[in-house]
Amino acid sequence: MSNHVPFTGGEKESLHAALDRHRDAVLWKLEGLDDEQLRRPMTPSGTNLLGLVKHLGGAELGWFREAFGRESGPQPFDIEADEASDMRVEPHESTADILAFYARARAGADEVIGELALDDLGTSWSGNTVSLRWVLIHMTTETARHAGHLDILRELIDGGTGDHDRS
Repeated sequence: MSNHVPFTGGEKESLHAALDRHRDAVLWKLEGLDDEQLRRPMTPSGTNLLGLVKHLGGAELGWFREAFGRESGPQPFDIEADEASDMRVEPHESTADILAFYARARAGADEVIGELALDDLGTSWSGNTVSLRWVLIHMTTETARHAGHLDILRELIDGGTGDHDRS
């Protein structure tokens, strides 16, 4: 688990470490919970822990793979047919399926991060030109935002709080 951003690292290394820190916190929030707890809707909109992980996997593939012209592989949702489908875990999807999807998305994003320079450009789903630097900042922010949501949901489920294992 990546617990901190290097105090004197280079820009790309530091941005990637910041993203990894929040990715690790996302996964840590799931540890020790059973399938029912991971899927339990905790808000009126139905938000649950596993759905947030599914959403983050899709975001990583979209921003890192698709924006830079890379194949993203199959995704377990269809945003065009149902814009909330990336947040919802379907009954046929196992926890292992969602975690494998997130791991695949993370590995695919890391591949792009490793191949490109911070100033390399891609095109977002909305047609905007974006640099890898911007995408790293955006996805770190997005992942941190949802890690905070996961933290609140986890506290409501079993009282667990914090952003990393302190042991």
